[in-house]
Amino acid sequence: MTAGEALSVYLQDQATAFLRSLRLHREASTDAQGAEESLAAARSLRHAARRIGATLHTFRPLLDQEWTEELRPELAWLSGTLAREHAYAARLDRLLGALHRLSTPAPVPAPADAPAVAAGSAAGSRPAGRERWPRPTAPRAGDTRAGQGVKKPAGHLAVGAAKAAALLERQLTLARTRAHSAALQAFGSSRFHAVADTVAVLASEVPLHPARDTDLKPLAAAAEAQLAEAVAALPLLRAGHPYNAEALVHGLAADTAPEAQDAPWLKVRSLLRLHRYAQEVLHGDAPRDPRIGQASQALDLHREAADAATAAAAAARTPRIAPATAYALGVLHADQRHEVEAARFTFQQAWLREAVTAP
Repeated sequence: MTAGEALSVYLQDQATAFLRSLRLHREASTDAQGAEESLAAARSLRHAARRIGATLHTFRPLLDQEWTEELRPELAWLSGTLAREHAYAARLDRLLGALHRLSTPAPVPAPADAPAVAAGSAAGSRPAGRERWPRPTAPRAGDTRAGQGVKKPAGHLAVGAAKAAALLERQLTLARTRAHSAALQAFGSSRFHAVADTVAVLASEVPLHPARDTDLKPLAAAAEAQLAEAVAALPLLRAGHPYNAEALVHGLAADTAPEAQDAPWLKVRSLLRLHRYAQEVLHGDAPRDPRIGQASQALDLHREAADAATAAAAAARTPRIAPATAYALGVLHADQRHEVEAARFTFQQAWLREAVTAP
């Protein structure tokens, strides 16, 4: 199989997945189950659009240049528009879960000789309404930092936690509603229909460059080299020391662009995604580099925590909020910046450890 044929097969597969997801989205009913199916279809459509766009970027010398440059920004617009609703929902869940965790007193260790009695006593002494904020179901990036990081000033924090939760829920639910409306408008727009028509053509015919059929490996290697260069620019030595507080200190700095120090990590996240998709073109879904999965997950958590911290800081700037509410949001911001730091530590450990054993 030539390089052009291999590239065509991958792009056609992704275009078919895009069209299949679009059909499922249109056929979803309006009840609760249909809403879940619609969200799942939109997520699959977004993933396919992202893979197509990344592949067009990495392997653009093999493709028709004008066609590629026209489609790539449209796919980026579509995937970005569809991602916002899910991002706001996940951000709210993360922040409410963190508020619940921070405002819940740590359980008193049970005596070794009477675990059942101690457990019953702890359950009976739980204040009413404590389950207002759900516990996070996903493992936290900072699970390796047991007993460290942000302390839990539950007594003081509980005073403003309820109002902080209500404020965050109001702001992020409104943002999610607007994102949902924007996604619906996008699906009905002529711009989206033009993208869908182009992808439909891609499913049957890939516009390869007429005079080029070079090997795919040098282009994939170039994507990997860009990733390696970006990783080398990261402060991995500092990130290798847990609880160094760099993420928190920079997050609290008086800067016109808060969390600007996150940008190099977000760049690595984007380049790691390009590298991952290039490897899919070459080798299929199974990644050959064992670093990819762990590193990608760590950087996803990094972005989620950074965005959550930004949302907490934005809520704290709401005019005329009570001091206790502002205090709760400040503690929440610090907690999420520590989660950013923990994600960097996880990335550093995964990337450097696996680099020795990767084939």
